[in-house]
Amino acid sequence: MSNETPQNDVTKIFMTIAWIAAVLALVATIAFFAWWGMKDRIEFGNEKFDQVAWITASSSADKTCHRGDMAYDLQQHVLQTGITREAVTSLLGRPSWEEAGQMEYDLGSCMHVIHGIRLFFNENNQLTHSRIVQH
Repeated sequence: MSNETPQNDVTKIFMTIAWIAAVLALVATIAFFAWWGMKDRIEFGNEKFDQVAWITASSSADKTCHRGDMAYDLQQHVLQTGITREAVTSLLGRPSWEEAGQMEYDLGSCMHVIHGIRLFFNENNQLTHSRIVQH
């Protein structure tokens, strides 16, 4: 005869379900943060930066994310910390928006959301960092 009571069976089932839920939550959390850490590269990393293509890019029915494919390469390999605001303007043309300490270039409608690359400058007009933003 078994020492198992109906209450012990229910407790074991509940504990098994709780462990499965905890493992699934952990896997989902890891997957989310892995995607979050790589999303800019996944969404915006398809092409190398091309200055002529950047400056002449315009949105069309076929390509609404007209600069988005170059954004990751631009951010990671071209726009180095310390580059001057004037050098950025020479390289990229006139920004879509600017104010003291910041400027932004339109990337287009990427993944059904308007995106831009925002550049941040210190008091000496040197690039401190950049990030891809959505509106």
